[in-house]
Amino acid sequence: MTADKALVRAWSRAQSRVGRRQARPVILLGVLGTGLAIGQAWCIAVVLARALTWGVSARAVQPGQHAFAAGPGWTPLAVFALLAVFRAVLQVRQETRAAGTAAASRRRLRDGALASILSRGPALLRVEAGGALTALVVDRIEALDGFFGRWIPAASLAVASPALVLAAVCVVQPRAAVVLLLCGLAVPASQALFGIGAALAARQQFTAMARLQARFLDRVRGIATIVLAGRAEDESRRLGVAADELRRRTMRVLRVAFLSSAALDCAFAVALVLIALLDGRTLLGRSTMPSAAGPVLLPHSLFALILVPEFFAPLRSFALAYQDRMQAAGAAVALDTLARAPADTPPPPAPGPSAIRTVAAHGVAVAFEQVGFTWDASRGPVLADVSFRIPARETVVLVGPSGSGKSTLIEMLLGFVAPDAGRITLNGADIATVVPDALSQMTGWIGQRPLLFAGSIRHNGLGARPDAAGAELAAALRAAAVDGFAALLPDGLDTRIGEGGYGLSGGQAQRVAIARAFLRNAPLLLLDEPTAHLDPVTEGEILDSLKRLAVGRTVLLASHSSAAHAFPGRRIHLSRGHVVQSEGVPA
Repeated sequence: MTADKALVRAWSRAQSRVGRRQARPVILLGVLGTGLAIGQAWCIAVVLARALTWGVSARAVQPGQHAFAAGPGWTPLAVFALLAVFRAVLQVRQETRAAGTAAASRRRLRDGALASILSRGPALLRVEAGGALTALVVDRIEALDGFFGRWIPAASLAVASPALVLAAVCVVQPRAAVVLLLCGLAVPASQALFGIGAALAARQQFTAMARLQARFLDRVRGIATIVLAGRAEDESRRLGVAADELRRRTMRVLRVAFLSSAALDCAFAVALVLIALLDGRTLLGRSTMPSAAGPVLLPHSLFALILVPEFFAPLRSFALAYQDRMQAAGAAVALDTLARAPADTPPPPAPGPSAIRTVAAHGVAVAFEQVGFTWDASRGPVLADVSFRIPARETVVLVGPSGSGKSTLIEMLLGFVAPDAGRITLNGADIATVVPDALSQMTGWIGQRPLLFAGSIRHNGLGARPDAAGAELAAALRAAAVDGFAALLPDGLDTRIGEGGYGLSGGQAQRVAIARAFLRNAPLLLLDEPTAHLDPVTEGEILDSLKRLAVGRTVLLASHSSAAHAFPGRRIHLSRGHVVQSEGVPA
């Protein structure tokens, strides 16, 4: 057994245990519905037997004789109608509960996936493409709707409901029960035969879809670069190839599914014919009533024939839901890959004497002690033996060309990556011993492109502290000069903006990010190219706001901008991952 197969089986067993507990009401309602269907079948058999017997007797009556006036009877019809109403109500309730169970399970898995992504931070993008993560959280987990809502109940009902039908048939027609049992056993055998091909086809189809989604999303994000590089035609051709691969794999899944359905239909037809042939002689029996004018049609064999579709209905649902189980196979591998930490990221420290909850928040002193780090071994180390200190409430400006390790140092302070060598301390405590929540509370960050959500400006400002009072928010917006441009907007602070700050200029979006940092009031402030892509006038205004924000905080600023180099504080020059010069207080 390969590792992936073992993983899928272990994941399916674990999720099935949880899903069955949640799906018990759905399974119970399904069994009750089968019981009502058996009652309906008996009512139909009785009505048909009486109606056909009455018709045969009426045609066979001799002149001067009275026909056997049994008639179809209205009582079984009334009972059938009542059972039909009850069964319809049960089916509606069953579908509703199944949908609710599936939604709860998807929500549980999606919360876990999002928590894993958020806990790993941007370091996750080194091992997973953004498009692949989006496809996992949205499409793959959404595709598990059938696994929890249909497959898990169907797997139980495929045993319970046919067994109930078989017991009812066995009471009235044992030979018909034997036929149903043999034909029913042929269904899982055919499903297992076709299931091997279905599993492989479904896994390949989902892989092809994930590749197409990831490629399309990543190409849309980089459309400007692709067009400027003159590679639009090449990328369009590659997208076409990926789409054609998805089409072929989807048709392969449908082909296997049709073969599986045909096998079940064959078993159904064989059972129906055999029961009719074996019980043909017992369809007609002699009436014990002296007034009967001929043979009386017995309902027992009719009852067995009518229950054949009901016997195979749960098996048909099981066969249809088998495809849902195949969809879960791809999601199982992807979710496991997401749960596993990257090879170069050490696991978080176990709680113990060395683990701490937080550090003093009145002022944070940062120290890098012989820190080394490598993103890709083939390209060599990004940082090597980097050592410098930032006293509490002081500012350090990192200077150096692209690739010198400035952003990597900031990501280490954010807790997204850990050094391969050396250590980083906050007020003397190793950063690896600070719990992530405490580290997040003491850290403020402003990058090149602020992350703004679709909503109002007020809503985005409160993202740093949703429980902040109105006066605190107003003070933060005023300190970041957001109130100046917000007053010119149609709805002021309640003006709606799009995802990523759509509707605001780069400088306005950056001011909203600065307002969030003011509102957060974290003692450690990390600034990673905060004025990149801004015009000189706007850059000067943003730097003035950042200077006000930096007062009383420990600040680490990384920037290429010559204007940013005028930011007050000590300068540390990096080159090829080494500290080559330190201006001001010695490192």
